[in-house]
Amino acid sequence: MRKLMVATLLAGATVATPVFAQDVGPTFTGPRVEAILGYDRTGAGSDVDNDNGNDDQNIDGLLYGVGAGYDVNLGSAVVGVEGEYTDSTAKSSRTDFSDQFGFGRVKQGRDLYVGARAGILANPATLVYVKGGYTNTKLDVLAGDSNQETDTAFKLDGWRIGAGVERAINANTFAKIEYRYSKYEDAHINFANGATSEEFGIDTDRHQVVGSVGWRF
Repeated sequence: MRKLMVATLLAGATVATPVFAQDVGPTFTGPRVEAILGYDRTGAGSDVDNDNGNDDQNIDGLLYGVGAGYDVNLGSAVVGVEGEYTDSTAKSSRTDFSDQFGFGRVKQGRDLYVGARAGILANPATLVYVKGGYTNTKLDVLAGDSNQETDTAFKLDGWRIGAGVERAINANTFAKIEYRYSKYEDAHINFANGATSEEFGIDTDRHQVVGSVGWRF
């Protein structure tokens, strides 16, 4: 996964093509909104290592959503805050009834993220940054061998770190590519009857490689 992260950042750096204007004016500052699309994988955490063929499994799919943030350009550096709402197509196969990475047969549900980022300007139009913050996600339980949700869901709390490259297309529009790793260590169950379980410990990892395009006001 570290190799994937390096490859992602190198790929992001190559988006600096002659198509982009060299003089974009003041940017990387003020409020922004963006659309997010990418690869999503959720599975057993790094502390889970067994040979039973179930707990080591994972689900993957397409991540999509929206984000917003506010940045301050300090000259050679940029700092900011941000939030996201995303969903995913990742889910267990129709015939898999195993205790998949500790949760049974599930579909990846919505994810909420809030955090901060900080970066340096490689040039006036290119920002290289790291990020981190809090994430809360949902795993929807699937019934039988269908894709029907049971109204029972796991709610997971954790933290996220990541790194990326953002390129200003002009003073208002931008594109970026990013790798993120999330670690979930606490969860509770929301039952179909409205009851909620006590919080319990878990070990669940999530890896994402995403691209974004956005508008800065």
